[in-house]
Amino acid sequence: MNIAKRLRAAAAGALLAPAAVALAAGQAHAAVKAADTAASATTLAQVRSAIGADTGTAATLTGKGVGVALIDTGVASVPGLPAAQIVNGPDLSFESQAANLRYLDTYGHGTHMAGIIVGNDTATGTKGIAPGVKLTSLKIGTSTGAVDVSQMIAAIDWVVAHRNDDAANPIRVLNLSYGSGGSGQSWTDPLQFAVEKAWQAGIVVVAAAGNNGNAASTLTNPAVDDWVLAVGATATNGTIATTDDTLATFTNLASTTTAGVAGQVDLLAPGTSIASLRVPGSNVDNLYPSARVGETLFKGSGTSQATAVVTAAAALVLQAKPAATPNQVKDWMVKGATALGTGTAKTLGLATLNVNGALARTGTTVTAPALQLSSGTGSLQGSRGTSSLTLDGVKLTGERTIWGSFNGAQWAKSTTPSWSGGSWLGYQIAGNDWTGTSWASRTWASATWAAAPWAGSATAGWSDPAWSGRTWSGRTWSAGTWSGRTWSSDGWAGGTWS
Repeated sequence: MNIAKRLRAAAAGALLAPAAVALAAGQAHAAVKAADTAASATTLAQVRSAIGADTGTAATLTGKGVGVALIDTGVASVPGLPAAQIVNGPDLSFESQAANLRYLDTYGHGTHMAGIIVGNDTATGTKGIAPGVKLTSLKIGTSTGAVDVSQMIAAIDWVVAHRNDDAANPIRVLNLSYGSGGSGQSWTDPLQFAVEKAWQAGIVVVAAAGNNGNAASTLTNPAVDDWVLAVGATATNGTIATTDDTLATFTNLASTTTAGVAGQVDLLAPGTSIASLRVPGSNVDNLYPSARVGETLFKGSGTSQATAVVTAAAALVLQAKPAATPNQVKDWMVKGATALGTGTAKTLGLATLNVNGALARTGTTVTAPALQLSSGTGSLQGSRGTSSLTLDGVKLTGERTIWGSFNGAQWAKSTTPSWSGGSWLGYQIAGNDWTGTSWASRTWASATWAAAPWAGSATAGWSDPAWSGRTWSGRTWSAGTWSGRTWSSDGWAGGTWS
């Protein structure tokens, strides 16, 4: 049995893709039919106007000199992504074991996020919000979004370790359009420990609140961490003015009635029917043809898209103020935002992104927040929660990564970096340096995983005969379906592709 068919979704939780896509394949079809697939596309030019990035000082900024890391489903070499500004970090997904799929976006989610941040689609004139940044892609999700929280933690650790590899474009912003199904204790949670270490290393971590609805009562992990910048979505209602903007009903909230509660959304941004780059033949492209906008674009709604908008805006602020700390950037962006005047957003005092408002506050003093840090010594299973992969009917659970055992206390308390070359916690899961090859300007090398999977036949290993049947032409995936690849939970979940 091939590994794609052996990997099964156990519950809900991993890529914060638009909501219908977070479900298993059959459920996704049902959900998207109920969505407003006729919704008009919101262009990135309209988004730029809505967040005030096309006027004043903001209009002079492109994010040049700022590095952004995107941990997602990879990026495809579509014409709208400029290769000179794309870097492929290590591919830590299951598909890294197939040369024809390695680094490439088979799902369609990561490329959509990258387009919002750094896209330049000359066919339509569509440009990302920060078209001058250098974007480093780390692929952890497969064509169906299959991913474990241990892959996310390993990827975050790598970003921290290699944030200064490009001295001209150091990584200052980390985009996590992701949420696990776990709700570990905030003072010991490993995933929250990982993002807090990135924050302490000078990286602004921008995380999606989740797409389970306003009544969810909690944000997804790691957006629930009070240190990071937690992002919800607005509906722009067809205009660039913010006076008629409303809180998107799919956005997770910690409370719908009480302002100022811990673990609440920090900032809102446009996230409804956002037209960004399409990956022809990818899983979502095949499943939701009604979301296509012309030949090169695709509509997506969710806190994923809103997160990418805020990530790009953070890069603009850091271009203007390169010495700023993550605490300063968060404070300026949250306090410089435009308050929404109606509904739940007004009740909770939520506000939508205003880039010039953030820039206007850059002269103000910011006091470091008095927040507790996670020790990282808690349960990996607590971080994972319901977002469990299964292999040959066996769930990946407990204190185990996809590559082997995990000792949280040893990892968190170690003074030795968790990465050494291509080895993370002693597991060789990537190559040792920047000697890989791909379409991007720079590529981290790959490695064959020697460790046996947590279940199934050791001889079958990580191989999947179905992988050999798919090819990327440089513009599209070869014809066929990705139906053999079901995935873990709703971690990239939320919204709809519409």
